[in-house]
Amino acid sequence: MSARWSRSAALVLAGAVALLASGCGIRGTSVPVDAGAAPSRASCRAPESERAAEGVSRVSVRIYLLCSSQVLSVSRTTRVGDEKTSREPVRIARALLEQLRLPPTAAEAAAGFTTAVADWVEISGPAKDDPDSALRLNRPPEEIRSLGLAQIVCTLADTTVAGDDGKVVLGGPDSQRDPLKAYQCTEEMRRNPMIAVNSGVLVS
Repeated sequence: MSARWSRSAALVLAGAVALLASGCGIRGTSVPVDAGAAPSRASCRAPESERAAEGVSRVSVRIYLLCSSQVLSVSRTTRVGDEKTSREPVRIARALLEQLRLPPTAAEAAAGFTTAVADWVEISGPAKDDPDSALRLNRPPEEIRSLGLAQIVCTLADTTVAGDDGKVVLGGPDSQRDPLKAYQCTEEMRRNPMIAVNSGVLVS
């Protein structure tokens, strides 16, 4: 008698569960459901410039930072530099690189921006036999993290440092072993900065 009652109770319980599930519009399934990654909370909306450098010759510049796996431009206020012995393109490149190495401002971080340009990255002018538009990094471009290289290329491409064709010519520190390559900040690179490290074209 108790066994029969137990079977009846089990059937009633199973029916109740099925009824609840159908009432909620939920279909049972034995296959795990992949709902995808959680939506990003980063707005990626560039804030107003809030980082002002001390000194004279302050200018508004645009640099490229990372947000949601892309490189996007933000506005900063900085000084171009007062190195009287450096050529103008080199001074601009160094001032922009300095901004890229800095951590994001509070407003930029809140919007989801980060930087992948390491503190050790430095830049200098062309070597003896380089074209005037060339710049030399203290490591070959291929040894710089691709995300950071994309930031550098896109930031410099928006300035007079780039050639008339918008390309940025970069090389490593050794002019004998590190050939110059031309990099272009394309829409594809901005959407997928991981391609930057392999995007350089040898300069003949």
